[in-house]
Amino acid sequence: MRFLGRAEERKKLHRVLEKDSQAVALLYGRRRVGKSELIKQALKETDIPSIYYECKQTTELNNVDSLAVLIAGKFGLPKPAFGSMEEFLDFLFQKSCQEKLVFVLDEYSYLRECVTGLDSILQSFIDRYSDSGKLKLILCGSFVDVMESLLFNENPLYGRVDLTIHLKPMDYLESALFYPEFSDEDKVRLYSVFGGIPYFNRLIDPAATVRENITELIASPGARLENEVSMYLKSEISKIVNANEVFDALSRGFSRYSDILSQSHVSSGPAMVDVLDKLIRMEMVEKQVPINDTRNRKKVGYRISDNLSLFYYRYIFRYLSQMNVMEPDMFYERYIKEDFETEYVPRVFETICKQYLIRLNRRGLLEEPFEKIGRYYYDDPVHKRNGEFDIVTKDAKGYIFYEAKFRKEPISEEMIRAEISQVQATGFPCYKYGFFSRAGFTAGQREDLMLISLEEIYLAK
Repeated sequence: MRFLGRAEERKKLHRVLEKDSQAVALLYGRRRVGKSELIKQALKETDIPSIYYECKQTTELNNVDSLAVLIAGKFGLPKPAFGSMEEFLDFLFQKSCQEKLVFVLDEYSYLRECVTGLDSILQSFIDRYSDSGKLKLILCGSFVDVMESLLFNENPLYGRVDLTIHLKPMDYLESALFYPEFSDEDKVRLYSVFGGIPYFNRLIDPAATVRENITELIASPGARLENEVSMYLKSEISKIVNANEVFDALSRGFSRYSDILSQSHVSSGPAMVDVLDKLIRMEMVEKQVPINDTRNRKKVGYRISDNLSLFYYRYIFRYLSQMNVMEPDMFYERYIKEDFETEYVPRVFETICKQYLIRLNRRGLLEEPFEKIGRYYYDDPVHKRNGEFDIVTKDAKGYIFYEAKFRKEPISEEMIRAEISQVQATGFPCYKYGFFSRAGFTAGQREDLMLISLEEIYLAK
């Protein structure tokens, strides 16, 4: 199976692997984001001997015994009789004084639970062999809180990690590498459902339509990812009361704290804060603040940041009873089709447009690089209303307003004038306007406009 994407992360790992001296790397991120495959790919691309071990939720001695088997096979030795993890590490660090070695502990938090003081034990060996050892130690894990705690000042490993990679889901462009056969429009639709998780995207069938892929993979009883989503969420949020209710409210478009509280029927404000904080730390929910009023708590919004979870709660969780008694195609026609095309995908298209702008900004391809991107909150006391513009950037010159249209018809000069007039009526002080269009434009370019087609978005590098 061909490995796709993650070019920057692979370069960073190789810089660590190619060092002559000892080095420690920390790689973490949510489940299914591709951490293990990234490490395995990097190991395939180097000649350095490596030991890759997936830690088990069992006893210390059981893990040590499994590691002894790997050692025997790797170095052609009789199986060593290690009595503890400390004895195993002593052998490995000593071995690294003679030759370069890579040692990967995947799901490190499992081993950490069963080996008392493991962080301190590792710190001791790292310090002892800092000048003589050549071991490349990679610690990998899915529990973001646990892995990030290894970087805290009070942790024994503080200051000893040479590379930290918090692996995030792929953006729209890297995700599209998994389904190049589809049109740009369909790439938007697929990303809106399966997001940037490589495991999900590998399941997409290029010979099927978008609708068929959705039906086969999530929107039918017993579908591959319908079960994946439900089991993953149950395992991750089983100890978080009211999480399903919060997800349901968010999936229906309620983003303000007070609205989520009233719609989800969470018992109290403190309980809601606790739920949201936990979901944010799990990288399932994202907190959004307007770029022009970051300290105003009343203007904070929340959204489900994982596309598959968003789709699941908007269509599957809400209509599960109907899905289980209906023919899949009929279920899609009645409960998904129209809303998906007119409401759901256009909202995710806005996220894609933000990712496109961030790509250009990071590569220095914008005329004026921006320092902020997000929503802009406005008050209109004359008309006694307020609201938000969804895509706004702030740079040294001021603000640029963007509008994303996932419509069948091209954007005309008349539509642009009407949009600009509405923006100006709010008093929003921007110096340029940008428009993204699925169907292109009949309007012409001018100095204060940026007209960006869907084709251009997918030609980005």
